[in-house]
Amino acid sequence: MKVLSCRGVLFDCDGVLVDSDESVASAWGRWARRLGLDVEMVQGLVHGRRSADTVAMLVPRERQAEELARINRYEIEDAGSVRAIGGALALLQSIPAPQWAVVTSGRAELALARLRAAGLPRPAVLVGAEDVSRGKPDPEGYRLAAESLGVPPAEAVVLEDAAVGVHAARAAGVGAVVGVGERAAAGGADVVVADLRPLRWEDGHLWVRGTV
Repeated sequence: MKVLSCRGVLFDCDGVLVDSDESVASAWGRWARRLGLDVEMVQGLVHGRRSADTVAMLVPRERQAEELARINRYEIEDAGSVRAIGGALALLQSIPAPQWAVVTSGRAELALARLRAAGLPRPAVLVGAEDVSRGKPDPEGYRLAAESLGVPPAEAVVLEDAAVGVHAARAAGVGAVVGVGERAAAGGADVVVADLRPLRWEDGHLWVRGTV
């Protein structure tokens, strides 16, 4: 059992609160095939990155706005298929609303659609792709979320599923990082869990039982 003292908990969305892997694969696969790109290559780039950053890596500048709008539309169309990660609802309900936030590489509209489809509560603080000038692994998003909660980053814990997100959290100076799922196992988190069922919140402490 690991006990993490904190005043705020900062959640990534996809892969941490919601299982959107199939939705992401469907939307980005559809997008990649339309452009004649290698589907597996594209799908391997997207986790933990803003859509705008992925599109900028793959599409000429003059077509980026059009193709970004297209993938944004595809992802919203597929949002209804996502489900909550095990233990997510119970954990969120146990943390006072002013003490947790969501920091996502997706747009706020998409994150809210996925949270709603998964039956999870709307966060009081949500930092989306449009709220930062640089996406993960830049620490801007996590610093902004901690500031919005009124919590020093060193007194916050981050839950992440991707290495770029773990790096962003570290760069933000947070107190600890909990990795969620297999993608986080090689990311350098302090502790890694398969889902959120081994976690519980109690009076300013996040209790973490077991690792993957």
